[in-house]
Amino acid sequence: MLKQAVQRLEGCISASRRNGDVHMKWKKHLFGNWVRSMSSKPRSSNNRSTWYSVPKERVECVVIGAGVVGIAVAKALALKGREVLVVESAPTFGTGTSSRSSEVIHAGIYYPANSFKAVFCVRGREMLYEYCSKHDIPHKQIGKLIVATRSSEIPKLYDILNCGIQNGVDGLKMVDGVDAMKMEPELQCMKAILSPLTGIVDSHSLMLSLVGEAENHGATFTYNSTVIGGHVEGNDICVHLTETDRLKEWKGTSILHPELLLSSKLVVNSTGLSAPVLAKRFSGLKSEVVPSSYYARGCYFTLSNTKASPFRHLIYPIPEDGGIGVHVTIDLNGQVKFGPNVEWIDSVDDISSFQNKFDYSINPNRAEKFYPEIRKYFPNLKDGSLVPGYSGIRPKLSGPSQLPADFVIQGEDIHGVPGLINLFGIESPGLTSSLAIAEFICKRFVG
Repeated sequence: MLKQAVQRLEGCISASRRNGDVHMKWKKHLFGNWVRSMSSKPRSSNNRSTWYSVPKERVECVVIGAGVVGIAVAKALALKGREVLVVESAPTFGTGTSSRSSEVIHAGIYYPANSFKAVFCVRGREMLYEYCSKHDIPHKQIGKLIVATRSSEIPKLYDILNCGIQNGVDGLKMVDGVDAMKMEPELQCMKAILSPLTGIVDSHSLMLSLVGEAENHGATFTYNSTVIGGHVEGNDICVHLTETDRLKEWKGTSILHPELLLSSKLVVNSTGLSAPVLAKRFSGLKSEVVPSSYYARGCYFTLSNTKASPFRHLIYPIPEDGGIGVHVTIDLNGQVKFGPNVEWIDSVDDISSFQNKFDYSINPNRAEKFYPEIRKYFPNLKDGSLVPGYSGIRPKLSGPSQLPADFVIQGEDIHGVPGLINLFGIESPGLTSSLAIAEFICKRFVG
C-alpha cells in the first residue's frame, strides 16, 4: 500500500506533465479555500465532493518531515508494527535544522524542572548514548565546562548548577577557576561547572542509522514530496501532497492543489521551521492554538591555522538572550567551531517555508563580533583565525527578551483534529531529545 501511494504520486505527476500543465488537471476543482484561508470551522460532508477526483491512498501513519525527530518517530512507530510513510520535501533526509546544529549531546542542565526540554533531554541523552554504542554511531562523551569569566556571573553559574541537579543530571561539579584552567590551559575563567555527561555525535551517521532501522521494520520514505495541507474526513485525516518541484513556480498568490491525498489515522507534523505554517493549513484545526513563531539564525565560525584543538572539553559561556552563548564545540575530526550567535529574523513566509528557501549565508564580517565574545574565555585567540563555517535557523516559540519557551507537542485535546500531532519549537536540545520525543509520542498517542 505504501509503495502504491508513492508510485501513484509519481504517476499523477508524470501524467500531468504529459498533459503539458501540471495545474490543469486540478483547475476545475475548487478546494482552495481551506488551502488559502484555513477556516477553523469543520467542513460539511458536502465539501468532500471537492476532492473526489484527486487520487487517494490509505496509510496508517504519516510522519511529515525527515529531520532527526521525524525519523526517530518513524522508527519508533515502525518498531510497534505500524504502517509508516515519511514524507520529506527535500531530496533526502536531515537537510534542515538537523544538519545545521553543533552536534552536541546535551546533559539537560539549563531547562526548567519538569519541562519537556528537561525531561526529554535527560531521557534522550541516556537513550542516545545507548543507541550510539549499540549501533556503532561515532560519538564521544568529552564533557563540558560552563564558565563564568566575571565575578558578576558566578551567581548565575550556581543557578545553572542547581537547575541541572534538579533535572537529575548526574556528575555536575563546581570547580574553581584555577582547577578549570589546569584542565584547559588555554581557558580563562573565575569558576566553572564541569558536566561530564555532555558529548558529541555524528548527526548524519545517527540519522542514517535511524532511517535504516525504520526501513528495516517496514517504514517507507518518500522525498521531493511536500505536504501542503490537510482536512478531516470522517475519522481520518487526509493529507494533501504534491511534488516539491511544482512549488518552485508558486508565488504565494495562486491556489495550491494537491496531487495525491493520503488518508491516515495518525499524522505527525514534524516539519521544524515549517510546522506552524503547515498546521494552519489543516482544515478544522483551531488556528488560535498555533503558537507564535520566532526564528533565530545562528552562525558558526571554524578555527583555522591550528594543528590541534586548544581545548579537550566543550566550553560554554553563561547563556545569552535567545541562546546559550557563543561556545566552543569540537567535532569528531577535531575541528573546532565557535557559535552560534543569535540573529533574529523578522518572519518566514509561506513561500520560503514550503520551498525551503531559507537564507543560510554567513557574512564573514560577523566574525568581528565573535572575537571579543570568544576572548572572554579564550584570550589567546589570534586575529584572522576565524573562517565562516555554516549557519542554522532555530524554530523558536519565544522572541527577543522573552523567557525561553518549552517544546510544544499538541494532540486532539488541544487543537481538535483527531489523530494529528503537531511538534512546535523543536530547537535545541532537539537532537539529544529526539529518541525520547519519539518514545513519548508512541506512549501518549499510540499506546
